[in-house]
Amino acid sequence: MKRFALASLLGLAATMANSAEPEASMLEYVDGTVRAWFADPAVQAAIRHSNDVHASLDEAQILALDTRWSDEIGHTPAPTITPVADSMVSISLRQRVEDSAGVISEIILMDDRGLNVAVSAVTSDFWQGDEAKFLETFPKGADAVHIGEVELDESSQTYQVQVSFTVSDVETGAPIGAVTLGLNAEAF
Repeated sequence: MKRFALASLLGLAATMANSAEPEASMLEYVDGTVRAWFADPAVQAAIRHSNDVHASLDEAQILALDTRWSDEIGHTPAPTITPVADSMVSISLRQRVEDSAGVISEIILMDDRGLNVAVSAVTSDFWQGDEAKFLETFPKGADAVHIGEVELDESSQTYQVQVSFTVSDVETGAPIGAVTLGLNAEAF
């Protein structure tokens, strides 16, 4: 099985390397279809609210929140996870994933600290701020984009790429958060 997965990954990598720039196709999809979703007033308000709520947290408090989130996965009640996962913005992100017909596998919306604002599915952690999806986007400004490596998603048995970008305030253009999309690499 591992040999098959490795051979499949190598085959996909070779195909992607020889194809007409799959990264360009992904960016075209993000720019032409996805970016506008995060200009929605409800999404912008949710990010600003999260920024306000988390503004005074120090690193120890962020790590404690992250630990609480992880400890709550699969348990009820889940007072850290539930407000995020059940928010109207998260519900809308789940619908976007469903409507993508397999092109998008996940969406994680983050605030200016890298904390989850909304998620299409519960993530393994609450704080993304120590990961490239955040570090290579929000701190680098309004136009920042990060494209991760192609990885096999065990649950779906598809090759995924995380594409992340900074979310900016529609009125001022100032960065207010970031978003990560899990894209099906085979769709591009």
